Amino acid sequence: MTERDEEDRADALFHALADRTRRDIMRRVLAGEHSVSALAAKYDMSFAAVQKHVAVLQKAGLLTKRRDGREQLASGNVTAVRSVASMLTELEQVWRGRIARIDELIASDTTPHRSQKE
Repeated sequence: MTERDEEDRADALFHALADRTRRDIMRRVLAGEHSVSALAAKYDMSFAAVQKHVAVLQKAGLLTKRRDGREQLASGNVTAVRSVASMLTELEQVWRGRIARIDELIASDTTPHRSQKE
């Protein structure tokens, strides 16, 4: 996978998780398989709107769907969620490193300061 592909994947994952309803759908499908119609019943929106949210999550790879008769069953993809957690951990490490360097610079600043009474 190229760096560009990885960045596109990160964009899709974070876009999918940027919406409150989609994050709630993820919590539900990570706890267990749900039919799309059962998911739709939980929200004050049309079935088609919930289907669109599920499609965004599916396209990002965060959930999978399978057909069982007339129903479409959605399940969370734990591996994809772990990859999001890994990306966030990487970003946290970068920022912790930057903050540590700033702290070191502040601590090493031993330049005597003139008093204002001079």
